[in-house]
Formats: sequence, C-alpha cells, structure tokens
Amino acid sequence: MTTKTVLVSGAGIAGPSAAWWLHRGGYRVTVVEAAPALRPGGQAVDFRGEQVKLLEAMGLLADVRRYETAMGDQTLLGLDARPLLTVPGAAWSGEVEILRGDLARILYEHTAEHTEYVFGDRVTGLTETADGVEVTFRHGAPRKFDLVVGADGVHSGVRAAAFGPERDFRRDLGFGIAGYTAPNHLGLDHTSIMYNEPGRGLTVGSHRLADRLHVGLVFAADDVGFHRRTPAEQRALLGQLFGDTGWEMPRLLEALAGADDLYVDAISQIHLDRWSKGRVVLLGDAAWCAGPGGSGTGLAMMGAQVLAGELAAAGGDHETAFAKYEQRLRKPATIGQKNGKGSGNFLAPRTAAKIRSRNRAYRMVSTRVFGRVFLWMTDRAANALEYREYPALTAA
Repeated sequence: MTTKTVLVSGAGIAGPSAAWWLHRGGYRVTVVEAAPALRPGGQAVDFRGEQVKLLEAMGLLADVRRYETAMGDQTLLGLDARPLLTVPGAAWSGEVEILRGDLARILYEHTAEHTEYVFGDRVTGLTETADGVEVTFRHGAPRKFDLVVGADGVHSGVRAAAFGPERDFRRDLGFGIAGYTAPNHLGLDHTSIMYNEPGRGLTVGSHRLADRLHVGLVFAADDVGFHRRTPAEQRALLGQLFGDTGWEMPRLLEALAGADDLYVDAISQIHLDRWSKGRVVLLGDAAWCAGPGGSGTGLAMMGAQVLAGELAAAGGDHETAFAKYEQRLRKPATIGQKNGKGSGNFLAPRTAAKIRSRNRAYRMVSTRVFGRVFLWMTDRAANALEYREYPALTAA
C-alpha cells in the first residue's frame, strides 16, 4: 500500500500541529513555509481546560511549562499615566501561557524527525486531478500530493489559490496590531503594564527572559496593507501613529529601530461558508481567524487533531472526513469569533470616555464575583471544543 502524502502550508502553530497528528494517522507530510526560518517572538498564547488535555496528549505539556511565561499581575494606568488598579494574572494567562515563537519551536522539534520542512517557499497554484492535487511553488519544482492543508494564516496562499482572493473573506475590525521586543528598561519581573490614549493601546511586560520587554500595540486604523509593507515602512508608520503618545512610548519607539522581530497587521476575521474544496482543506486562521481573545491558537491545535482523526476514522475518505471536521469545529470557531470581535475596542478604546468605561470593566474583573464571570467567558471559548481521542491516532 502506498503511503498517502499531504502538503501543509504554514510552519507556525497550526501547520506543525497538523503534521504531528497526520503522521500518527499514517500520512507522509511536507510542510512549506514562506519565511526563511521559524519565526521568533510573537505574542503570548494561553491554554485552558480541554486545550491543556490536548497538549498532554501530544507530549508537549512538559516542554510548554518549561518555557511558560508565568505572568503575574497586570497594572492598568489611568489617563494620567498613574497606576489605577491591578488585575490578577490568572485572568489573562490561562492554565499555562507561552510565547508563540517558543511554541512554534517546540512543535517543530517534535515533528522534524518525520516531517519534510521546506522554508523560503510558498504555494502559487493548485490543480486538482482524479487522484491528487498538483501544486506549483514560487521557487520549487511542481509536486503532487494526495491532500493539501492550508494552515498559512489570515493571508493564506492556499485559500487564495483554492477559494479566491482574500478580500472576499476578510473582515477588518478597524484596528491594527503590532508587537516587538525591547530592552527591559522598566525592570519588570513577570508583570505587565497597560496604558491607553484615545485610539491607542500600549502593553509592556517581561517574564521568562528578564532583560526583554515585550511590547504590544493596538491602534484604531483602517488597513493600509500593514503586512505588505517593508519593516522600515512599518516602523515609520508606527512612529507616525504613536509619535505623540505619552508615558514610556518615546523610549519604546527608540527601541523599535533595533527590533528584529517586529510584527504589524490589521485585526481581522476570516469568514467562509465552507473550509474545504475537493482535496484542499483550511485550518486555523486561514479558515476562521477570530482576532485577539478568540482562543485561536488553542483551537487551531485542537482542529489539527480533529482533522487527522476524522481522516483516520473515514479510512482516508477526505470528503467524509472534511465534512465531519467542519461539523465539529464550526460552532467553537463561531464562539471564538464572537469573543474576538470586540478586542480592538477593548484594547484601544477610541475616546477618553470609552477608556474610562473600559477601565471600570477592568475594575470589575478584579473583583471576586465579576472575576469569575470573566473567567467563565474566556474559558468558554477555550472549552468550546471537547478533546476526544481517536482510536486510530491513539494506537499509532
């Protein structure tokens, strides 16, 4: 019997997760990634409830805990840049939290032995045949695979090739987001600080590496092709947007010049009527991007397990497997998108009055009663999909 082959586009989180589970389902997996190497840095991502069960099933939990942020409390500053209140770290960090870059490296290390990784290339065309998909690449020679998984994020090349242009599916939420690493001149130790001015939000924190300060920026702005700009253009844009911002922003903008892990994009969601077309299927942000607060990373990893499990349960019948995969994931993805829809307004309220209103909500989160309600809301997205074992994968 010939081993079936799968091309997975994207070596972030969803792609290597799919590679891990598909290998257990008996597939030979190739992962193609547009970046020349694994992407470092990135925001912190947390796991709760059912998602922690998944990490344990994959044998990743010990490694994730080894690199967890172990974040403590967050201090919220008022409009006068003075401390206003403190929110317990558990409200944001889940049961375990890790930087996206650390998680991507761990997943790569757990899959590299049995997965072919091709960096510095991307899918440019897909042609389905009676027994597979012929794939063309920007640099590499054409190849044929039994199945193709698009796990290449909100700007998915696989989605564009199989379903159509991004503009047909992307809904911008009116905000941009940026992140980078700076020297920890504030001396923070497993704590973070949040500061706002109308239409602009700044969060800084330091955790596992004491000399580093992780800077997160959210700003009210229509998408102007943030992700397509050069790093120099992105730095100039952030300088224009935050140049007159107070508190520590001037010094943080100085550090921006030396940051080698800058990320800038619009806060967007992806909405499609279906996530598969023939032998091509989408996973994670490529299919259902929710935005910050939508439990996207955990759900992408859960989705990878469901995708491989349904393929195994269906004996490789991709049409049946893709339909059941989407049936299980559609409701959890919708919950995540509902949670993420208001993230920009929460992180960067557009007026001083809305900042004060948001701060009152923060104060409620720090109380026992409303803190429990908030945790229930965040846990709801993380636990929207129950972890289930698939016998064909467990026995692999």
